[in-house]
Amino acid sequence: MALKTNFIKQTLKFKFEAGTSRGVLTEKDTWLIKIWDDSNSTVFGVGEAGPLKGLSVDDVPDFNRVLEEKLIKVELHRTPKNVEEVNELINSLELGKYPSIEFAIETALGDLLAGGNGKLVDNPFTQGKAGIPINGLVWMGSKEFMLKQVEKKLAAGFNCLKLKIGAIDFDKECEILSHIRKEYPKDKLMLRVDANGAFSLPEVMFKLKELEKFDLHSIEQPIKAGQWQAMGDLCKVTNVPIALDEELIGVTGFGDKWTLLNEVAPQYIVLKPTLLGGIRATKEWIELANKNNVGWWITSALESNVGLSAISQLTSSLETAGPQGLGTGQLYVNNIGSPLEIVGDQLYYSQEMTWELPVF
Repeated sequence: MALKTNFIKQTLKFKFEAGTSRGVLTEKDTWLIKIWDDSNSTVFGVGEAGPLKGLSVDDVPDFNRVLEEKLIKVELHRTPKNVEEVNELINSLELGKYPSIEFAIETALGDLLAGGNGKLVDNPFTQGKAGIPINGLVWMGSKEFMLKQVEKKLAAGFNCLKLKIGAIDFDKECEILSHIRKEYPKDKLMLRVDANGAFSLPEVMFKLKELEKFDLHSIEQPIKAGQWQAMGDLCKVTNVPIALDEELIGVTGFGDKWTLLNEVAPQYIVLKPTLLGGIRATKEWIELANKNNVGWWITSALESNVGLSAISQLTSSLETAGPQGLGTGQLYVNNIGSPLEIVGDQLYYSQEMTWELPVF
């Protein structure tokens, strides 16, 4: 009853140039892993390790080698029989510096434990009976490009939009927000913006003051991560609620997480399991956020449908509030076929659609 593993690298191709304040994305590398018991290769679990270039702590040149070494260590273990044994196995791998690998192994083992059919949980979501409310994501680009995305998302029935800001002219971004608000007031449409740390300290208060006009639900990461005191000061004085995103990356210890939430006191945190270390790490952040009266939501981080499905299933098992950031499955021309389906502003796990996994 020993474990066997394998992995392949996939390069996902964007349908368009996806703009962020950190640059334009046209493709993304990701790694799919497969774990099975050596007595039955037909039943296996699949997970995804997809570090984000320039952002993930495990975005390292020798990622392929590290992943291979960690999977070799997985093969030294017997097949886990329950969640406790899965956690013991993961703890033995010392994956603290490799959150995306931890997420991949954790979810692949969870998949295997549940029968190897891609369902980590059995609940109304995976039964196709309930959807997860999500926000519509609008990428940076020209004013015309962004407005076209806005119109498409609104026509599809989204009640919450999230706009990437901070790359084009700020006045033009405000024009887009003003255009949206004239047609859709606060009680009809929730608006979120994500600056990805684009605002400098000298300008941030002016820009937050300007953004107040648009009745925003929140702004993600207005300034670069690592400036806890400055971020805490902003959270105290701004009328635009602040959500920490990149700020959480690399903060792993329970005590450090607690200190961050206490010192900065954000209104929200945004949780990306691939960047934070998987399901257990995400649940720890949620526990601490709840104790500190900090709101939260879960977001994918440009994974393929394999990682997105695992994150969605985690989300479906939690007591969430408001739209989640799980609408990235439509970004790629060569995404992996899956049961995930967006209907209106809800993500569903279709009972008619099936997985189309690559052979590896």
